[in-house]
Amino acid sequence: MKTFKQKPITVLGNPLSKGDLAPDFTAINRSLEEKGLKDFDQKYVILNVVPSLDTSVCSLQTRTINEKLASFKNAVVLTISNDLPFAQARYCGSEGLDNIVTLSDHRDLDFALKYGVLIKELRLLARSVFVLDENRKVIYLEYLDEMSLHPNYDQLFEFLESNLK
Repeated sequence: MKTFKQKPITVLGNPLSKGDLAPDFTAINRSLEEKGLKDFDQKYVILNVVPSLDTSVCSLQTRTINEKLASFKNAVVLTISNDLPFAQARYCGSEGLDNIVTLSDHRDLDFALKYGVLIKELRLLARSVFVLDENRKVIYLEYLDEMSLHPNYDQLFEFLESNLK
């Protein structure tokens, strides 16, 4: 059962499994340009999915993952939420995170439905992390059951240290 602050939620879309080919998607960057998976040519892509950057858990998750992965030159982190691009820009500016990539799925919910992360009741994205290899296959994923909890950072970073260096 999936929950948000211990209240049951319905998560819609097509959840992925390890080994699946990650579908391309369309989302909007802070410059209001459409971007998709195909627009990033780094060997590895980490999809950092959060309900809203304006919450403490999401903010800490975004900062933790981006700071830890800054040293991985062959990887890019895409932080995806349903926050408006203007809110994502404000967040990045106020947090001093100008070099991170944020994408908003608010318009079409294309990412949400293709990756199985749309919280029906809130129209937010369910907290999750995906690591994609050079062929855009899912090599690591974590879908959280309780949206107010953090991902397992130790497990994620151990996987990345072992597999991406």
